[in-house]
Amino acid sequence: MTSLASPSLRQRHPLPSVPRPIVLIGAGGIANDAHLPAYGKARFPVAGVLDADPAKARATAQRWGIARVFQSLQEAATAVPGCVFDVAAPPVAHEAILAALPEGAAVLIQKPLGLDLTQATAIRAVCRARRLRAAVNFQLRFSPMMLAVADALEQGLLGRLLDIEVHLSLRTPWELFPHLKGNPRVEIVSHSIHYLDTIRALAGEPRQVLARTYHFPGSELADTRTSAILDYGDELRVTLSINHHSDFGRRFQDATFRVEGERGAALVKLGLLLDYPRGEPDELWVAPRGGPWTPVALEGKWFPDAFIGTMSNVQRFAAGEDKVLKTSVEDAWHTMALVESCYK
Repeated sequence: MTSLASPSLRQRHPLPSVPRPIVLIGAGGIANDAHLPAYGKARFPVAGVLDADPAKARATAQRWGIARVFQSLQEAATAVPGCVFDVAAPPVAHEAILAALPEGAAVLIQKPLGLDLTQATAIRAVCRARRLRAAVNFQLRFSPMMLAVADALEQGLLGRLLDIEVHLSLRTPWELFPHLKGNPRVEIVSHSIHYLDTIRALAGEPRQVLARTYHFPGSELADTRTSAILDYGDELRVTLSINHHSDFGRRFQDATFRVEGERGAALVKLGLLLDYPRGEPDELWVAPRGGPWTPVALEGKWFPDAFIGTMSNVQRFAAGEDKVLKTSVEDAWHTMALVESCYK
């Protein structure tokens, strides 16, 4: 019997038995920093790449040994029968890209699912109309550390869930994301959406939410700090406290995701976010009520290993190996609805 004294926790989503070729649409930072390192590590074949900037697509192909650079969306959509499409483009482009893909195609869409619920609903309509087997790349829930937390809850090792708290106090280099300038919504829809999606995966749908986002003086972005309370009734407390502008040295900076139950607790250190993009090691600690805390050895990192998980789930679902598409567009729409409620 597994216990928190010697936990044996699931940290990986199973790989597809026969990986399908991947057609990558979008060759920006997230594709080069996470998608392609993940596919290289998992030995997933990437058949070709397309980008609105042909020079960027050629550079990405040369860097990662991708044989083919597509010249148009129509070419990318038809060149590789039976592929999985990885749409790593900005959310404003999702609807048009998805409408051009073959009916019934398997697709992984970079998060978020649009910039607001109206866009998310329109994208969902396209996926329904074209019968796309489409998921959104909400990968935090597929990271080794969060898979382990979910497994601890499923095994009953923590007991009944009582508390979830996400706390960030650090400096995020927003200058690395110039495409966010001018967006009327930034922090929740681009960052804290990861936590909201993972909380939904762990605890289900909240009854309501109270949230507030804040502008930081001198920032070119609309909002970069957030406080939120998710209402799950009288017993389960869920809260987010997010500050991306705590630039006073590393000592008291923090990036943690804490889950507590009747019997035990788990604490995740989101190491990637500390000194991003270089980051620090992710950590997972567990403790029975009364202690002590014990570290759990992790088999991988948020980046790139979580991206292996999301692509594996899409591939396995398309092949009939997985019965559930965990971050399907239908499920992701509910994460977007929660984001919308936070902004309201």
